[in-house]
This record gives sequence, C-alpha cells and structure tokens, in this order.
Amino acid sequence: MKILFVASEGLPYSKTGGLADVVEALPKALRAMGHEVAVLLPRYHANRAQSVLISSVTVALGNQVRFPAIVEAEPVNGVRYFFVDDPPFFDRPELYGDRSGDYPDNAERFAEFSRAAIEFMKRVWLPDVVHCHDWQSALVPVLLRTQHTEDRAVRSLPVVFTIHNLAYQGMFDASALESIGLPNSLFSVDALEFFGRVNYLKGGLIFADYLTTVSRRYAKEIQTAEYGCGLEGVIRGRGDRLVGILNGVDYTAWNPETDKLIAQNYSAQNLAGKRACKKDLLAYFRLPEDLERPLIGIVSRFADQKGFDLIAEVADEMMKEDVALVVLGTGQSEYERLFKQLSDKYPKRMGAKIGYDNNLAHKIEAGADMFLMPSRYEPCGLNQIYSLRYGTVPVVRATGGLDDTVQNFVPKTQQGTGFKFEEYTGSAMLECLRSALGTFRDPNAWQAVQGNGMAKDFSWKASAASYVTLYEAAKRSRIPRVAGASKYAGVDRR
Repeated sequence: MKILFVASEGLPYSKTGGLADVVEALPKALRAMGHEVAVLLPRYHANRAQSVLISSVTVALGNQVRFPAIVEAEPVNGVRYFFVDDPPFFDRPELYGDRSGDYPDNAERFAEFSRAAIEFMKRVWLPDVVHCHDWQSALVPVLLRTQHTEDRAVRSLPVVFTIHNLAYQGMFDASALESIGLPNSLFSVDALEFFGRVNYLKGGLIFADYLTTVSRRYAKEIQTAEYGCGLEGVIRGRGDRLVGILNGVDYTAWNPETDKLIAQNYSAQNLAGKRACKKDLLAYFRLPEDLERPLIGIVSRFADQKGFDLIAEVADEMMKEDVALVVLGTGQSEYERLFKQLSDKYPKRMGAKIGYDNNLAHKIEAGADMFLMPSRYEPCGLNQIYSLRYGTVPVVRATGGLDDTVQNFVPKTQQGTGFKFEEYTGSAMLECLRSALGTFRDPNAWQAVQGNGMAKDFSWKASAASYVTLYEAAKRSRIPRVAGASKYAGVDRR
C-alpha cells in the first residue's frame, strides 16, 4: 500500500511529545514490511528541506487566501518526508505556542495544514490510505467527507485517525468556523460543535473511517466519563470503529546491549554492566557510591497527569525509606520547586536536573534499579517499556498503556515484570513502592523480575502489522458507500 501520515510533528524534524516518536518509528516499520510510506509535516523553524516541489498551493481560509509551498527532504530509512512551507505560520520558535500560551492563530495554522494536505495528495503523492494524528490534522477527514465529496481525486480516500492524548482537542471560539472557511452547518452537535465551541478533535472522531488509540486499555478508558474529557459519548458512538494498538519502541535506540550513551553495555545474561551504569549515574548526580541502596529513577514531563501530585503528597515518607532518587524533567513550576527542595533536604540521596537531556535519560534508564511512573492517566507511555528492556523495574499505576505493558510480579510464581497500584492516592503508590523495595532485598526474586522484563518484546513489528490490518479494513469500508447516503456523505453512523 501507499500510506500517508499527516501529523503536526515527527522525528527527526520536530518533537514536543510521544507523537513525534510514533510518526518516526511506525512509518519506518511499515516501510520495512514493504509498503510505500510518506510523512507530511509543517515546516517549522530550522527544518531543512532540499527541493521545492510546488512553489505555491492556493489555500482559501475564510476571507484570506494563503499560498504555502510543498517541499521535500531526503528520505529517512526509505520513508519520504514532505513539508507544508508557510513561514509566517510555521517558522516560529515553538510548534504550538510560547510561555504566554497557545498561538492565537492555531485554528487557522492547522486548517491551512489540513487543506494543503489534501492538495498535496491530489498533486504530488496520492495514497491508498491516509493516517492522521491528533487534533492538528483532524480537519483532513472533515474536509474529505464534506467539502470534497464531489472531488473524484480524493473523495473515496480512507482515513484512519489516531488519538495520542484525548486531553488535547484543539478547541476554538465559534467564530473560527468562518475564519477557516467551513460552513455553519458543521457547527452542530453531530459535527464540530462542542459546548458552544469548535472542536477539531471531535471532527476527526466523527468523520474518520477508523479510530485508533495507543493502547488497549486507553481505548476502553476514553469511553468513560473519568477519562473521556467530555467526548466519551462520541467515542462510544464510534466504538465499533475504535481499536487500541499499543505503541512500539525502537530497540535500535533503546537497548542496553548496544546503547552508546551508557557507561557499560549489558544484557539479561550478564548484568554486570548495569552495576557500572548505576555507579556512573550516582557519580553524575554527585551522590554517594552506595550500590546496595535501591536507586529510583524518573524521566518525565512534570505535570499533574504524570502523578506528581502523588509524589508531592508522600515525598518525605518516601525518602524515609532507604532509597536514592534521581529525577530528570521539566514542567509545572510547583514540581520543579518540589524536586529542588528535596535535593536540598536530602543532598546525599536525591538528585534532580530540571530540563531535558537525552544522554542523561539513557543513563537513568540503565543505572536506576526502579523506574517510577504513577500517572493519573497514560495513553501509552514509553519509559516503562524502555525500563523493561534495561532491567530497571517499573513501578506504575495501572492505567492505559502502563497497565497493558507491566504485569504485577508475584513472588510465589516468580512471574511478572514490575509493580502496579490501582487507587490514585499517595498511600497506594507508597505501598506499591514498598512492595518493590521488599523484592529488591531478595536478590533471586529481583533477578527474576528483571529477567522477565528484559525478555519482553515491544518492538514495532507486531503493532505495524495491526495497523496494516486496519488500513485494509478502512479501504474496504469505503467501497460500498454511496455519496449522499447520510447527512454528510461518507460518514458512517453505525
């Protein structure tokens, strides 16, 4: 098949979160299976592109007309990369906003991106299936099933739409509909209207042929009021077209046997190098070289979603245990202050770096004994999967992808890969952590849980095969449809 990814970010060109990792790794895996794959991104600040394919594409946005270019970069791992190039819209210091908040013209920026994506398909690279990601590309299926229903070149293109994090929906004032050139008929409860505002993500949920999200449990969770962010009813209505497919990881980058960023390589058969990595990590944070004391690692965005309110709730009780803690991340100021205060209070057992450092992230994965992820919700999560491969035992809350990828260790049977807790409280997290610490004190049991985790395979191969099956289903779903069979041609209301 020819598969086109339409997304607002993707490595190696742009990244703010896990979306970028998926948009790099999944196309690579699909290409390895023999499919033709292309990725279309906005051309952001400092993105390099080698050739201009179309110098001007006419895009109407309400009362304005814009003329972005379509440019191409060199292929990466056999995947072709194209960009929508409109410097006033996209050549900015950040992708979506700055310290003052989201860019005020995001509605227009990503409406242009979606409209330009359709012109790109018509004029440069016509795919067999379109795979859109998150709210920034959610207007692609909306446009295909409404304003392009008479456009024979693209009207029957199947669209798969992936939700990476339902909390980010692309909501704008009702006036945005006019500024992006969509009719008022789409400002309705069965289209883009959401409590008096325009909701891009909702459009993707309703108009795409199939929906996916990034773990099986998260697919179930987002159909509930607790996790549905107000869209649970819409998602339940598309439940027969919703599939949870777990994200994979790239073991060429995250593998202790080959990782060039860690002090010493090691494997499940020979863990000696992990001890050297622990020594190196303690030295980095200038902590005493006590290799027998359990070392807990955290690499994360500091946000309530990630469970840092639980850590704040029981931080002093946690530090009363005979543990050391190293933390890397940035985010909400109260949590940055929390870790600075803890490192001042426990200078011999606590180290923190505020910011992001890929080299240090690898060192933490390799050198820590445990990895703590107490998330309130977690669509998939990657660090717990990295941790499993590095023999760094995850301690997680049983939600979303964390629940799908970590199995509770049972000492009696020696089965399981980590430690999980259900209740979202500091006390439940602390009890789970103490259970892990108890197992750590039993070397045979600890080696068992490490070995179980290191044996797991969460590479992209199986996930990519699941996507191919879904792409085929999406193609079949378009064949029998007849334009005009529903209020918006091509929309499946089942």
